Amino acid sequence: MKLFENGPRAKRLRRNATTTLGLLVLASLLALTLARASGAAATAVPLGTSGSFAVLAGAGITNTGPTTINGDVGTYPTITMVGTSSMTVNGTNHASDGVTQQAQTDLVGAYNNAAAQGPTNPIVADLGGQSLSPGVYNSASSIGLTGALTLNGGGDPNAVFVFQAGSALTTASASSVVLINGAQACNVFWQITSSATLGTGSTFRGTLIALQSITVTTGVTVDGRVLARNGAVTLDTDTISRPGCSAPAATTTAPAATTTTAATTTTTTTTTTTAVPPKPKPKPKPAAVKAAKVVAKAKSKAVIKKAPKPKPKPAVQSFGFTG
Repeated sequence: MKLFENGPRAKRLRRNATTTLGLLVLASLLALTLARASGAAATAVPLGTSGSFAVLAGAGITNTGPTTINGDVGTYPTITMVGTSSMTVNGTNHASDGVTQQAQTDLVGAYNNAAAQGPTNPIVADLGGQSLSPGVYNSASSIGLTGALTLNGGGDPNAVFVFQAGSALTTASASSVVLINGAQACNVFWQITSSATLGTGSTFRGTLIALQSITVTTGVTVDGRVLARNGAVTLDTDTISRPGCSAPAATTTAPAATTTTAATTTTTTTTTTTAVPPKPKPKPKPAAVKAAKVVAKAKSKAVIKKAPKPKPKPAVQSFGFTG
């Protein structure tokens, strides 16, 4: 074949074939990379009935100091609740009723869903100081947060962030999770394989699902949920608010008002009514008049002829007598 000749044309053909093959390989690698990237998108974790709870425990709840909870509260199978007199619950304290029991069942499914999401982005250092886009983030061991972690929604109010810890989660005092560009606490999920501890005076955002216990130290603000599957939840003068997803603000652009002034012509029609005199009766023709007279005269004679003559009155004779 000419393709294997050693002439300039053959070399040129081989070079073109090599270039084409390289481009095909590069395109395949790019397509595979894009497919993997699209598969890494996180999805909201279905919480079921546990979604109405701000605090849910498996082994009891202990509170110290004035704690405010905006959402439901419950614990099961351990039903112990200590320090409830100093808790303000803006929701329902379900204690260990049937609602709490169902919530714990749903929590198992939520935990498994969060743990199974992927592909994942590796967490190789403390989260403090990082700015992350939506996705699934995984640490084979523990997760630490010192300082501020920024979650950037990229303008998408439905952007989801899922964090998976192979063991514990520990946030430092005064640490924070900051949400920007549409990111919402309702779409942030933390799946912790062991226990979690939120540091003093810290601000935490997202739904925290721990297999074991959760300790919320003094003065912590949680924009989210603290849900412990098997362990206890410990609180101390905290504020925990179950998050709600808000719809993006509708932007309405009013069209420019166009005013069209049309010339209006008013036509006034005046109607004048003129009385029309009745038409005069046509004069009879002479022949008709003559005929009418003859008829009238004949009728008159007939009437006179038919009229009976008056009978004469009998004569009265006078006889004179003299005596």
